[in-house]
Amino acid sequence: MSWLWRMLLVVTVALVPGAFVLLVAYVASRTFWSRWRSAQVQSRTQGTPVSLRAIISTVELKELVREARAAL
Repeated sequence: MSWLWRMLLVVTVALVPGAFVLLVAYVASRTFWSRWRSAQVQSRTQGTPVSLRAIISTVELKELVREARAAL
């Protein structure tokens, strides 16, 4: 992500009401999507079923914070 795009995201989150909620939703969906893809690959190799509940239960707050820092 370019520095201009990052600065635009920071300004948007700081100035627009409700933008923080959108940022959290974006980070959470990005994290869940990456977890879902890795679980699908693991399921194909091991032959175990994948459930959304199992994926959500493994996500931690520190992981969401790490993803938010990576997004900005």
